[in-house]
Amino acid sequence: MTPPLHYRVEVADLNAHLYRVTLTIAEPAAGQRVSLPVWIPGSYLVREFSKNLQNLRARQRGKTVPAQQLDKCSWQINGVPTLPLELSYEVYALDPSVRTAWLDAQRGFFNGTSLCLRVEGQDDRPHGLELVASKEIADWSIATSAKAQKVDKKGFGLYLAASYDELVDCPVEMGTFRSGTFTAHGVPHRFVVAGAPHSFDFERLLADAQKICEAEIRLWHGSAGGRARAPQQHYLFMLNAVDDGYGGLEHRNATALICNRRDLPRLGEKKPPEGYTTLQGLISHEYFHTWNVKRLRPVEFARYDYTQENYTQLLWFFEGFTSYYDDLLLRRAGLVDDAGYLRLLNKTINQVQQTPGRHLQSVAQASFDAWVKYYRQDENTPNATVSYYTKGALVALCFDLTLRAEGRTTLDHVMRALWQRCQAGPMTEADFAAVLQELGGRSFSKEIAHWVHGTRELPLQDLLERHGVAVLAEPAQLAQRLGLRVSEGNGIHIKTVLRGGAGERAGLAAGDEWLGIEVGTGASRSSWRMGKLDELPLYAGAARKLTVLVARDKRLLRLALALPPAVTTWRLALRDAALAQPWLAAQD
Repeated sequence: MTPPLHYRVEVADLNAHLYRVTLTIAEPAAGQRVSLPVWIPGSYLVREFSKNLQNLRARQRGKTVPAQQLDKCSWQINGVPTLPLELSYEVYALDPSVRTAWLDAQRGFFNGTSLCLRVEGQDDRPHGLELVASKEIADWSIATSAKAQKVDKKGFGLYLAASYDELVDCPVEMGTFRSGTFTAHGVPHRFVVAGAPHSFDFERLLADAQKICEAEIRLWHGSAGGRARAPQQHYLFMLNAVDDGYGGLEHRNATALICNRRDLPRLGEKKPPEGYTTLQGLISHEYFHTWNVKRLRPVEFARYDYTQENYTQLLWFFEGFTSYYDDLLLRRAGLVDDAGYLRLLNKTINQVQQTPGRHLQSVAQASFDAWVKYYRQDENTPNATVSYYTKGALVALCFDLTLRAEGRTTLDHVMRALWQRCQAGPMTEADFAAVLQELGGRSFSKEIAHWVHGTRELPLQDLLERHGVAVLAEPAQLAQRLGLRVSEGNGIHIKTVLRGGAGERAGLAAGDEWLGIEVGTGASRSSWRMGKLDELPLYAGAARKLTVLVARDKRLLRLALALPPAVTTWRLALRDAALAQPWLAAQD
């Protein structure tokens, strides 16, 4: 049976990076409206995908009918109602991210939100996606989590989706990628990798991804968890390896990932690159979203509105708690040891502690402001906001360690109970509070008020020490001591001046180039050109007051800088392994 909404996607021009899409609407309404989403779920920024759509034409029975553009992303087709309506258009695709679309002579990739016009009023009708082969891409294959209806051995052909939501939640990878499979608790998984060098150890990546998936299924469904209880019947990882890039975007039965080629495991090398742990954490994070945000989701996301921002105050839970578990589950899967996990946790803690905005904005506020702050970062972002990823992860840590210290339950059990309570559907903060009280044996309203809706410091040190982790102090890096974030390479360039720091008091500003320093006065004055920030102690010596020479808008400025006292940062160390193991190595 031909679906009532049918998208035919083919290559229009590889070198021009153009897809051609033909949408057939079997039963259009009078004045049928169509629109292209302005955002993609999982990435909270209005991206205006319609900027890449061009040459839209409408026909009925071979005759052109008027297509009137209504706004930046919507059109009205003034044809004859109920007669089949055919829309054809092209989409420019040269965005290397996981959020939009790409097409060149080596590879194709797209999300449905970038290519597939939404037929208003028909969201819940079946949608068909036909992927067309051509001589230009004769050696390519297809990977997608969409349900195959009639496809060839390379994956070209017809796929079906029960709704528009399902259609655009199934990204498509096209090319000559590597492909492998594994099973985790009875659930088949496929992993495809594009852009990998010949040194790539694919078998190691598959084995490690399997351990991650098994650990996460156990967390959500208990040690006996398996295919009958896991929500996904199949899963697809799509990884694009590039020279410089990092990111991921979750989907219901798939994830699209980007990593640096140098971070892939290599054949013949027992010790993988340092960045491989980061890639494993990314895999863990996006796979955790299979449960947390794609099925168990904020009540505000019960039905996506693709035409505008969708606000929620719960990203601290759906992204932050996911960020807590992504690294912890690497430890439980045996991919990092205790010390390795504590280094990852230490990095998160220091990132939050080096963000002055944590004193101004709660993680609930940061969640709501994601559309205009987190995804639109500038030089003042660390001073005005806090990441719901990193601080949200620490909020999860505090809840987990508090629950474990009180001995009634753990955050693992809270997550499973929320899954059951909300039936893998919309969730509110009240649901979270209710499950905490039910399993924890008391109200956690104060903790929610202080940790989620407040800006006071989290009780990290006390909770970590109660679970066998020592919190030690060590000297901070020079940039942190000065309250600066800089880039180095061709000189020292100020990226951010942190609130309340020595750099701010001196009058340094983002965008300044730090050229050098002057030390001393009168005949004893000496001037030094600096190429790196760590040369400052060499030239400053014992001086605590000096003059900074900077270039700003082609002007040379002399600013008085008072070096502050030593600043310390945290270093976590395992003090009592037996005390920490129920948390770090939990299996149920």
